[in-house]
Amino acid sequence: MMDFAFDIVGFDLDGTLVDTSGDLANALNHALADAGRPPLAREAVRTMIGGGARHMLMQGMASTGGCSEMELDRLYRLLLDHYESHIAVESAPFAGAMDAIDALESRGVKLAVVTNKLEALAEQLLGELGIRDRFACLIGGDTMGKGFGKPHRAPIDEMIRRCGGGRAAFVGDSIYDTGAARNAGIPSVACSFGFLMQPVEELEADAVIDGYDELLPVLERLGRVAR
Repeated sequence: MMDFAFDIVGFDLDGTLVDTSGDLANALNHALADAGRPPLAREAVRTMIGGGARHMLMQGMASTGGCSEMELDRLYRLLLDHYESHIAVESAPFAGAMDAIDALESRGVKLAVVTNKLEALAEQLLGELGIRDRFACLIGGDTMGKGFGKPHRAPIDEMIRRCGGGRAAFVGDSIYDTGAARNAGIPSVACSFGFLMQPVEELEADAVIDGYDELLPVLERLGRVAR
């Protein structure tokens, strides 16, 4: 059981491990309402998630008429305050995610989260969901410094370093995730059920899963190919 294909498996957070679309949409609509803009449907917001909260807000404002940088700064703080207070109201792990985590742990795999969400918010979310202790490390969009979030390779390199080195793979749902894995020279798995900004085929992942029941067989296959 210990001779698994990978020593480390990293996961994106929003749209990969956890369906956060409800709470993020509510936070975005809270900011939009303050700006006098109409609310956006959750499905519309799902495609805006992945590049961090400020990027989501920029897209939300652009889709409803745009805004100045000064207004964006004010609304960003408003959005974050609302989200911090309602971070795990509707959010929950995707079906089968924790079963996959259990199965990987039983095979001696170290698990990590690498997200473009602010590190403090990611810590808070995983803590409130009661699953923070399942991951050897958590790296947020601000952990490595400005300009070093995914798709930069730095967060993936740091994940591997913090987990003690070894063969790694990364699971995500966006071009930020597959790009970061590719830049770091490790295999990527794309989740077709995530917050896709484009067809999953365009993510150019090494493999695609439609549900977490497929993850371990896919990782085992990728591991054989990479040997």
